[in-house]
Amino acid sequence: MTGRRDYYHDPQAPVANSLVPAAAAVVTDPRGRVLLQRRSDSGNWSLPGGAMNVGETLQQCVVREVREETGLDVEVTGLLGIYSDPAHVIAYPDGEVRQEFTVTYRAHVIGGTISISDESTDVRFIDPAEFSVIPIHDTVRLRLKHHVEGRDTPYLG
Repeated sequence: MTGRRDYYHDPQAPVANSLVPAAAAVVTDPRGRVLLQRRSDSGNWSLPGGAMNVGETLQQCVVREVREETGLDVEVTGLLGIYSDPAHVIAYPDGEVRQEFTVTYRAHVIGGTISISDESTDVRFIDPAEFSVIPIHDTVRLRLKHHVEGRDTPYLG
């Protein structure tokens, strides 16, 4: 465990002191299953993604993060939504308390081989019917709900 702690609608949450653009991906296979990774820091299943680097676009960020975290190369096919709820903060051991700011894309695999990274203990495609019985943080659960609903327009929140 890295010591990262997520707070969501928690009155005991520390006050955010940073805002970092991040990107995540809902990557689906031909059977409609969603690529998830089991996080080594929390044990929760999560969408692959992470913080944007200087010099890259958010789309380049999500492609890089998916490759680093899952071993798969993806192509972005659309936008699921923008998630910036100030009630979701993430506290890190170094004192950073980050407010959520994640652009979540839709994507599909164009190459690579599934593999775990130092951020995960498992990576696989999971059927949406299983989402209710595996550990998933509420903020990721919201994104998965939006994906399953098949929304025509991106979520803006």
